[in-house]
Amino acid sequence: MYEHVLVPTDGSPGTTQAVEHALELVGPNSTVHALSVVDQRIYLAAGGDQQDAVIQSLRDDAVGAVEKCTDECEGSCETTTAIREGVPHRVILEYADEHDIDVIVMGTHGRTGRDKLASLGSVTERVVENARRPVLVVHIDE
Repeated sequence: MYEHVLVPTDGSPGTTQAVEHALELVGPNSTVHALSVVDQRIYLAAGGDQQDAVIQSLRDDAVGAVEKCTDECEGSCETTTAIREGVPHRVILEYADEHDIDVIVMGTHGRTGRDKLASLGSVTERVVENARRPVLVVHIDE
């Protein structure tokens, strides 16, 4: 059993699969950390007059994402939530270091080729490559 498990979440349906795996790794005295990252690259790329609306929408999505994760963990373990802004893989790794996370559990769509290039690389891949702790990668069924 792990004491502190980090589940980065964007609120997508696939996150549920990552949470299910995370719950298999915890006991009643464990904590699942639900982290949603507001990707600053998205709102910085928006036009100046649209930035406020874009960032508010991203923040609202992040709140929904961590609430969904908390709901899925209810009754299984303690949860804590965090919403941060920045470049997702960097923020995830910083959070893991700050909170002495035992394992990171996150999903991947397993994109390759053009799909991978179109999404500017995989956050999961960057976390795996740079993490100083175990990362459990869950293949997301679509």
